[in-house]
Amino acid sequence: MPHILFNKINKELEVPSTIDGTDFNFIAKSYNFTDSPRKTEYKISTTRDKKEFLLTLREKEEKLLLKPDKVTRISPVQLIKDSLNSYAKITESEIAFSNTQNFSQKVEPTQEYLKDIDYFVNDFKTDKEIQIEIGFGSGRHLLHQAKTNPDIQFIGLEIHTPSIEQLLKQIKIQEIKNILVVNYDARLFMEFIKSNKVGRIFVHFPVPWDKKPHRRIYSNDFINEALRVLKITGTLELRTDSRKYFDYCVELLTNLPKGKITIDINKDLAVSSKYEDRWKRQGKHIYDVVLTCEENDAEINHEFDFSFKKEIDFLEMIKKIPTKTLVEKDYFVHVEDIFTIENKENSGLVQITFGNFDRPLSKYILVNEGKASYFQDSPLPTSANIKAHQKIKEILE
Repeated sequence: MPHILFNKINKELEVPSTIDGTDFNFIAKSYNFTDSPRKTEYKISTTRDKKEFLLTLREKEEKLLLKPDKVTRISPVQLIKDSLNSYAKITESEIAFSNTQNFSQKVEPTQEYLKDIDYFVNDFKTDKEIQIEIGFGSGRHLLHQAKTNPDIQFIGLEIHTPSIEQLLKQIKIQEIKNILVVNYDARLFMEFIKSNKVGRIFVHFPVPWDKKPHRRIYSNDFINEALRVLKITGTLELRTDSRKYFDYCVELLTNLPKGKITIDINKDLAVSSKYEDRWKRQGKHIYDVVLTCEENDAEINHEFDFSFKKEIDFLEMIKKIPTKTLVEKDYFVHVEDIFTIENKENSGLVQITFGNFDRPLSKYILVNEGKASYFQDSPLPTSANIKAHQKIKEILE
C-alpha cells in the first residue's frame, strides 16, 4: 500500500486548497465516543481526476504516517500516489520514507471480462440466456460450457483470487467471449439478476461447511432467489461428493411447497475436475440434485432512495449514538468511528459497517452542516442494506 512517513510537517494544510491537480476539501478529526483511549487520527477529503476519497494521517513511532483510507480506496493506485505526493508538497513536509515514486511496472493482462458488482447493478444488459456457475474453482467446467454454448452468456462467481486469475488467463488464451467473472458472494449476487432470465445455475462441489452450516450456499433464501431468476424449465444443479451436504440440500428442496427434483448418483458429465476424477478412482460417490423451475416470477425493483431527509444535529447525535452492534434477524449495524470536521459547524463523518452478516459493507456518512449523505456513493440496493439503512436513519435522525 502506498504511504509516506514524515519526520515533520512544516506547514499546516489549509482547506479547501489545490496543488498539481489534487484538491483537498476538508479535514475531519477523530472523536472519542467510547471509553477506550485512542490516538488522534485525521481523515483528509481528497479529490483527483474527479474521484473523491479519504487519506488518513496519524502518529506512528514519533513520526506521522499518511496513507489511503481503507474504506474509500480507489483505483488506479497512481491516483493515490499522486495525492500523497501532493500533500507532502503543499505542507512542505520532511519525508522519512516514501513508496510513492513511479517505477516501471509489469503490465497486467487485460481483465475486460472481470466485472465488479456495480456493473451488474447499473450496466449489465443482454438479450441472451444467462447461465451462472457458483464457485467455478479451476474453471474447467465453466470453460467447457462456454465453448460448447457460444450463444449463452455465462457468469462465473468465485471469491478465491488465484482461481479468478487462472480463469481469466484461460479466457484470453482460448479467446472465449461469453464469460463474465465477478468476485462476489453468490448469495447476494442473485438479487441483481432480473427475474426469469437464467437457464441454468451450476453449484458444483461447494464447500460443505459441516462445522459452520450458516456459511453454506444452499439455504431457503438462496433457493427462492434461484427460482426467481430461473426461467421456466431452468435448473438449479448441485453436484457434490459430500453425503451430508447432499442430505441437507435434499431436505431443503423437498420442503418447498412445490417443485420438480431429479436425483442422480455417479452420473458422468462431459467434463470433470481433477478432484472429481480422483474421487471416482477412490470409489467415492458423486451426487447430483437438480431443481427445475416450473413458473415465472415477478420482477423486482432495484430502485431505492438511500437519502436522509431530516436535518441532523451532529453534536447531539454523537452523544447518543450506540457503541454496541445492533443485530437484527437478517442484517446488522455497527458504528465504527466518528470524526468531526474542523472549522465547520454541525459537520462530521460517521464510519459505519452494516448489511448482510456474510458480506458486510463499510462506508462513511458525511454530515455537512446538518445534511447527511453517503460518502462517495450510495450502498448497493440489497435487501439487507435497505433494512440497515432504515435503522441508520433512526440512529442519525
